[in-house]
Amino acid sequence: MTLTVTIDPHVHSAASYDADDPAELLLEQAAEIGLDAIIVTDHDVLHESLRAADLAPRYGLIGIPGVEVSTADGHLLAIGVTSLPPRRAPMTKTVSWVRDRGGVAIVPHPFQRSRHGVRKRRLQQVDPDAIEVYNSWVFTGRKNRRARQYAEVNGYPGVAGSDAHKVGYVGRAYTEIEIPEITRSTLTADVILDAIREGATQVEGRRTPISTSTRHYLNAGIHKSGFYAKRGALRGGALAKTGMIGAGRLLYYVSPFS
Repeated sequence: MTLTVTIDPHVHSAASYDADDPAELLLEQAAEIGLDAIIVTDHDVLHESLRAADLAPRYGLIGIPGVEVSTADGHLLAIGVTSLPPRRAPMTKTVSWVRDRGGVAIVPHPFQRSRHGVRKRRLQQVDPDAIEVYNSWVFTGRKNRRARQYAEVNGYPGVAGSDAHKVGYVGRAYTEIEIPEITRSTLTADVILDAIREGATQVEGRRTPISTSTRHYLNAGIHKSGFYAKRGALRGGALAKTGMIGAGRLLYYVSPFS
C-alpha cells in the first residue's frame, strides 16, 4: 500500500514582516483544501511555526515546524527543526546545522536574486537535501524551469511550495509525496521528512498572477522598511533612555548636594 501525502512546505504567517495571517487561519485553509500538512517558514523567526506545528493535529494535519533563514549566500528553508539556525552563516554550514538536528535543508527559489535566491556558483558548493523547483510567486516560469533542470541534472529531490504570504494562496503550489507501506493513522512528521530526503516527491501547482506578485513585492518592501524603521526607532529610544539614565547617575555622583 502506498500513501499519497500532500504538503505545502513554504508558507508565511503574521510573524514574517511581509505577511498578515495567524497560524490558525493558515491551518484552517490547509485543511479546507485537503492538504495533509503545511510548514510555516517565517523569515528568521520560529515561534509561530512551532505554535502552528502544535496546533496542526486539531485541524487533522501533521505538524512540522520550519523557518526560512537568511544565510550569507541566500535564503534556506530549514524544516523539521525546533531551534533557530544561525543567521548570515555560509549556506554550507547552515545545511550541516540543519542536518545535525534531524531537519531537512531545502533551497527555495534559487537563482532569483531579487528574492535572496542563492546564485548558481554558490549553490554548486552546497549540498542541500532538496531544491524548490516550483515556487508560485516567481514572476515568470523561467526561474522555476531553471531550478527544475538544476535539480534533475544534479540528482536533488524537487519540491513545490506556494510561498504564500496571504491565506488565500496556501496550497497554490504543493508537493506530493508517495510513501509506501504506511497508513494515514501512522503518518508522522519524521516519515514525511525521510520521504523528502529520499526523493519521493512530485510537484504540483500554478503561478500567482503577476499583478498580485508585483503588489506583494512592493508592499513587502514598504513593510520591511517600516519594520526596520520601527526597530531602529525602538533601539534608538532604548539607547536614549540608557543615556539619560547614565547622565542622571553622573549628575547624582558629582552634585554638591548629594
